Amino acid sequence: MSQNKGRVLIIAGSDSGGGAGIQADIKAVTALGGYAATAITAVTVQNTLGVTGVHPIPVAIVAAQARAVLDDIGADAIKTGMLGDVAMVEAVAALLDSAHDVPAVIDPVMVAKGGASLLAAEAVAAVRTLLIPRAGLLTPNAPEAEALTGLPVATTDDLRRAGEALLKLGARAVLMKGGHVDGARVVDVLMTADGETSFEGERIDTRHTHGTGCTLASACAVGLAQGMGLTEAVARAWAYVNEAIRRAPGFGAGHGPLDHGWPLREKR
Repeated sequence: MSQNKGRVLIIAGSDSGGGAGIQADIKAVTALGGYAATAITAVTVQNTLGVTGVHPIPVAIVAAQARAVLDDIGADAIKTGMLGDVAMVEAVAALLDSAHDVPAVIDPVMVAKGGASLLAAEAVAAVRTLLIPRAGLLTPNAPEAEALTGLPVATTDDLRRAGEALLKLGARAVLMKGGHVDGARVVDVLMTADGETSFEGERIDTRHTHGTGCTLASACAVGLAQGMGLTEAVARAWAYVNEAIRRAPGFGAGHGPLDHGWPLREKR
């Protein structure tokens, strides 16, 4: 792993509760030894009980944040999260084109853990046509995969079918997340044109899973930024998130945050 790499530009929304969004992204990238820079797309009012307000940042300001980072600090990977609407998706697609040699991890965030919508309905089509073909890695959960493909996703085999459809839409790799699929074990499937790798573990009985999707995508992104191969980056990210769930601090009365910082304490 190169010590001169590891820069991740994160384009996503802010979570005032610190469990998801930009806050989770920065924590994950830092805990795994990378450097996080950001372009914030929205300020949300939220805690473990849910989202009660969203203030979008103007698209031109978001694009300017990203451009400022790329023109000076640079990036070894770009990770996207909450984008909000069609104009933001279009701006991000243009930005990815301008940084075409930088791998993009696209987390197609649509709904917050508490159920609040974080992506306008008309923007789903824009994600499908503009971002999926630009994704080095796409990380949908089952509901997001259903929205993007129109296919039902209730089983692991359904995940695979949806993953195949997303690869046909142009993603170079997809990590199909199985947390929403019923069963005693959670199975995530990494799929590329060359084959698939499954990541499987016992389902952890906890309500403290806020930000797992953001955290996993950013953990994958920093691995790619550090020069890891795709499967190696996803394997490390998967293990990191699994342990972060196990060590969740128990904050809040709702869907609580993970323990993002656990690797840092292990190194002491």
